[in-house]
Amino acid sequence: MLHPWCLLLTFLLFLCLPLAAAAAASDAALLLAKVRPALQGRNPNAQLATWNASTPLCLWRGLRWSTAPDARPLRCDTAAARANLSLAHDPSLLLVSIRLPAAALAGTLPPELGAFSALDSIYLAANRLTGTVPLDLGNAPALSALDLSANRLSGPLPTAIWNLCDRLADLRLHANALAGAIPAPAGPNTTCDSLRVLDLGANRFSGAFPSFLTAFRGLRRLDLAANSFQGPIPEALAGMNHLQDLNLSCNNFSGQLPPTFAASRFTEAAFLGNHPSLCGPPLRNQCVSSSGLSSRGVAAMVIGLMVAAVVLASVSIGWAQGRWRRRDATAQGGDEADDDGNEQEGRLLVFEGGEHLTLEEVLNATGQVVDKAAYCTVYKAKLASGGGSIELRLLREGCCKDAASCAPVVRRIARARHHNLVPLRAFYHGRRGEKLLVYDYFPRTRTLHGLLHEQHDGGEARPQLTWPRRHKIALGAARALAYLHAGQGEAHGNVRSSNVLVDDLFVARLAEHAVDRLLVPAAAEAVLAAAKADGYKAPELHSIKRCSARTDVYAFGILLLELLMGRKPAADLPAAVKVAVLEETALEEVLDAEVVKGLRMSPAEEGLLQALKLAMGCCAPVAAARPTMAEVVRQLEESRPRTLQARSALYSPAESRSDAGTPNTA
Repeated sequence: MLHPWCLLLTFLLFLCLPLAAAAAASDAALLLAKVRPALQGRNPNAQLATWNASTPLCLWRGLRWSTAPDARPLRCDTAAARANLSLAHDPSLLLVSIRLPAAALAGTLPPELGAFSALDSIYLAANRLTGTVPLDLGNAPALSALDLSANRLSGPLPTAIWNLCDRLADLRLHANALAGAIPAPAGPNTTCDSLRVLDLGANRFSGAFPSFLTAFRGLRRLDLAANSFQGPIPEALAGMNHLQDLNLSCNNFSGQLPPTFAASRFTEAAFLGNHPSLCGPPLRNQCVSSSGLSSRGVAAMVIGLMVAAVVLASVSIGWAQGRWRRRDATAQGGDEADDDGNEQEGRLLVFEGGEHLTLEEVLNATGQVVDKAAYCTVYKAKLASGGGSIELRLLREGCCKDAASCAPVVRRIARARHHNLVPLRAFYHGRRGEKLLVYDYFPRTRTLHGLLHEQHDGGEARPQLTWPRRHKIALGAARALAYLHAGQGEAHGNVRSSNVLVDDLFVARLAEHAVDRLLVPAAAEAVLAAAKADGYKAPELHSIKRCSARTDVYAFGILLLELLMGRKPAADLPAAVKVAVLEETALEEVLDAEVVKGLRMSPAEEGLLQALKLAMGCCAPVAAARPTMAEVVRQLEESRPRTLQARSALYSPAESRSDAGTPNTA
């Protein structure tokens, strides 16, 4: 018979066994039990599907590991390690990093992320994660980099996030729906010496400027743009000599900028799009004193009075000369028509192919609204003289730069002439600031977006979009972009299916090229926000916010996937293709049914597989890895459908070219 103490000891051992097992539970077990279900949400995720006990740990996607206690990285570059199933049960292996950007995660952030003792970086940007930022995340013992940008997180930012101040170097929460005031650190560390990047832009934060940020001694980059902050900007911000990149645009900041900003390294772009009362250098908006005049205004008044006599003496001569100049300008017309002669009505600049347009015809054209965009309203206008129809884009007030800044951009846009571009024929600037872009109107033309996605009623039948026709559309758009990049040296800036016009011969024409260069930063940012919502925005535009040839290539890759799959880009098409590859889905199931139905040979023989690979290459997350548009054109020409290689008329029909002038058909 056992001694009573032995019985008690045995009982205590049984009690302690579950605790010991929990203590010895590996990071891998916690990952499977708590983290994976939370991140993937309701539907299975192809990336997270690799996190399972029947898959070797080295094949779990997006993870890095180290061994305790020496913290040596787990090497997965050997065949033995990549086949070792026992590693997932090794409690000495510690999770070091989670990297799953753009992985179609649709769940929430689990609080257990704060329980990993060696986890130093979490990169989950560009997913569809919802819910709040968990309080427990602030208790992560080793976290130094956290990137949750471009998700759908909401609610307030927990104060506990500043518990990471001792080691956190990079915090990015850009483009979520986080709201409320930004809380100040509650712990002993209020200077966050390690923090280098703080990006809280494009959320719904409100309240006054979080002045505690000016005490962050190591901060190099601060982005609070596109929120709802209000009130003055503190002078201490200008004294942050270590701060290299600042963006406070598109908020509601007001008052006078601290005078020290006049000599700072920050440009006007850092403060644009705030309350109209925000003034002072580097902004052009000068502050007004209580007397209603700025110091410069007072000086200007004194100087003006001194020269008033001279000006008055020349008025009569100038008036007489002006009358003769107006008569001469009215008679001459030309590229600079109405420079002075029609000053009361505005100014019309006409370009190649639009020489027959007059100011009177443009202003008296009867129009109907055909589309509305964030920065303009689009009209189909009928010329009164019977000269056919034109397309007018009326730029919204406040969205466009001033006339002096617009003129050189408009001239550069007008120089672009390619048969796959919609040409700019004229530009009107009214005396009250209104601005009109005048384009050719192409009758019987639809947008690619309408052909692919819109429902058609009992009217005109929708044309069948076979693969040869879609290939021709893609090739035309690619040629236009290659021309802009190489011949004009500038980006299109807004490549999307709604900006691709397709006529009855399936000739594609790109519209709106370089229009973003005419817009003020806030309006240009709105165009980028729309591109993000619709799935065309390249990843680097989260930080650069300026379109380039590489961002055009990314958007074209999405456009090509849209053509191949027949799905709207907002559904994250590159991620869908990656899932299909991982699950070894048949190519016919990935492509649009209408594309597959019209094939005479296999998808590979028809060039569809090559086109799909090309599209994914264009959508590479790293900009430098994407091909140029010249290379895209070359590959598309080489992958033409074999059944139509000999039918070159499909690719070079007898179509009207863009240099033929404004069409005269209604």
